[in-house]
Amino acid sequence: MSIIQDFLRYNRQTILPEIGDEGQEKLKKAKVLVIGAGGLGCPILQYLATAGVGTIGIVDFDTIEIHNLHRQILYTEEQLGLPKATTAKATVEKLNPLIAVLAFEEKLTFENASQIISQFDFVVDGSDNFSTRYLVNDTCVALGKTLVYGSILGFEGQIAVFNHQGSKNLRDLFPEPPNPKDVPNCSFNGVLGTLPGMIGTIMAHETLKLITGLPTLRNELILYKTLEWGFVKLNF
Repeated sequence: MSIIQDFLRYNRQTILPEIGDEGQEKLKKAKVLVIGAGGLGCPILQYLATAGVGTIGIVDFDTIEIHNLHRQILYTEEQLGLPKATTAKATVEKLNPLIAVLAFEEKLTFENASQIISQFDFVVDGSDNFSTRYLVNDTCVALGKTLVYGSILGFEGQIAVFNHQGSKNLRDLFPEPPNPKDVPNCSFNGVLGTLPGMIGTIMAHETLKLITGLPTLRNELILYKTLEWGFVKLNF
């Protein structure tokens, strides 16, 4: 029965010659950890799940607040105050009951990062602060895990793939995190609700390509400016 279910659910992507049954099997066997179930994490989780990634992990210690709802589209007003990780897990399981979803309702720290990340093949970082981004990056380097990176602010986003088959990592691009006092964030500077949807979808797209062995970003940073539609790819 699962073969029939898989065919009916995924055939619009398996008919792509670049994916096929072999690519779909790779997706089914893949284990992907998503850091953060917020603005970026919501579209990432939706598209990884519906594409058939077999095991998805969600790390988030936050709860759902009303100001999240304009961009964090996995949640509803009835879920205010609930933990994001377990709420996202329940929604994702409804989107695709054929996959396994693991929720880590805890803050990623130096003490637990290796233990959590080591369980997965790929890591997608949708966090919103530099301390977590550098912790994730350094742990992925130490464990040899491929990392898909993204960030957003206002009308602009960034995307890169780090530490994949010998490629460079975040510290090769930005050796040290900036002073937190000098860094703008969405809480004070805002973000249009559609932007994390666009950037998160690109991050999910790169992740699916990584899993299936298709060409992906390598030592390149995408700068995506949506106010006047500028798209720049920088080598580093």
